[in-house]
Amino acid sequence: MIVVGLTGSIGMGKTTTARLFAEAGAAVQDADEVVQRLYAPGGAAVAPVSAAFPGVLGDDGGIDRKKLSAAVTTDRAALARLETIVHPLVAADRETFLAQAREEGRALAVLEVQLLFETGLDKAVDAVVVVSATPEVQRARVLTRPGMTEEKFQALLARQTPDAEKRARADYVIDTGRGIEAARDQVRDIIALLRTRGPA
Repeated sequence: MIVVGLTGSIGMGKTTTARLFAEAGAAVQDADEVVQRLYAPGGAAVAPVSAAFPGVLGDDGGIDRKKLSAAVTTDRAALARLETIVHPLVAADRETFLAQAREEGRALAVLEVQLLFETGLDKAVDAVVVVSATPEVQRARVLTRPGMTEEKFQALLARQTPDAEKRARADYVIDTGRGIEAARDQVRDIIALLRTRGPA
């Protein structure tokens, strides 16, 4: 089974591109969805995160992501503390996902991970696909999100590997600024190339 790491900065179209890979038959895991599950009532991250960050527990017994975001967005030390709690839980979930994909006989598994390079996961996959768009397209997409401000956007960008560096480190780049059909064609081409290349 070929394992692909799919990444890109905020607003570049990772989720849409991941959906295109899924439509083409790949098993896809979204790290953000894994985190949402871990933060939900009864999730494995609830107790350790609420202990490390008092006041982030929601009324439903899960982690209130808005409160947690407020606690870590501009505090690098707090963010690092959060990552030491959450990243191992996400990694365990990822191993379960990959084992299941192998058991199902999938030829391709895609890990959609925003911080692929930052967490070193790029070294653990067979190929890296980076989704990219112009800064203007990215900014326009991000600022339409509920609760997003220019300040939050800039803080998020500051935490991420710059787009140009991601593209330079990628095996494949998908330009999502040219529309969905162009992106779908690029996904098909990449899958064909991966099949000829095989696992690393």
